[in-house]
Amino acid sequence: MGDRVRVAVSGAAGRMGRAAVRAIARDPDLVLVAALGRTNGIGRDAGEVAGGGSLDVAITADLQAVLRAGAEVLVDFSPGAAAVEHARAAIPAGVSPVIGGTGIAPQQIEDLSRLCGEHRIGAVVAPNFAIGAVLMMEFARQAARYFPHAEVIEMHHDRKRDAPSGTATKTASLIAQTRGETPRPAVQEEELYAGARGARVTGVPVHSVRLPGLVAHQAVIFGGPGQTLTIRHDSITEESFMPGMLLAIRRVRTLRQLVYGLERLLELA
Repeated sequence: MGDRVRVAVSGAAGRMGRAAVRAIARDPDLVLVAALGRTNGIGRDAGEVAGGGSLDVAITADLQAVLRAGAEVLVDFSPGAAAVEHARAAIPAGVSPVIGGTGIAPQQIEDLSRLCGEHRIGAVVAPNFAIGAVLMMEFARQAARYFPHAEVIEMHHDRKRDAPSGTATKTASLIAQTRGETPRPAVQEEELYAGARGARVTGVPVHSVRLPGLVAHQAVIFGGPGQTLTIRHDSITEESFMPGMLLAIRRVRTLRQLVYGLERLLELA
């Protein structure tokens, strides 16, 4: 296997996990050494489950077996609680987590960051691996200096559990940090139905849409006197997340701490 980075994938039978397995298999600098799953695909070859050729790596439900397989990096698209549990086991074992799942609480991020510091192991937690989405958040942060009135509409497939999305939550936080004080509404608002004006995330209204046919989409709408500005990003397929994921895999072993957000790696690159 030479100097190729040894990678394990958690959630290997899921939609994002299958895309990750395909991307890793195509990359000459990486090699898949283990695959973790829950029920679907257990015992089957991860490459075949992903729709490619055999990789001679069977999907297992045994996390310890995955950690013993010699992986250097654990790519994890599991739901938040499971991804945190996996990372807590991986870091002391010397395996760097690259987490793409959302629904991870700030306190859990802090706990993992402390664990990385204790073991001097790098980790990456990214609400969104799509480079276009990272740029969308950065442009929204810049726009908030001049357009303090903003709302976020995020749209995802109907299998997404958490709402709002991690990307929307982070976008709202960036807007709030940049614009300062939350603008007062022009009138005393009255919701005729609870939630009609969205959830307030750090003072920014966020609206979540869940429908079949969608993948991952977000629009940030800014309003000012006589004008509006819309910044939008659309992920059409899961492949949109793979370049960012591959960047994180390559960079995480050079880190000695947890990095939150793909934009941090883009700044370091």
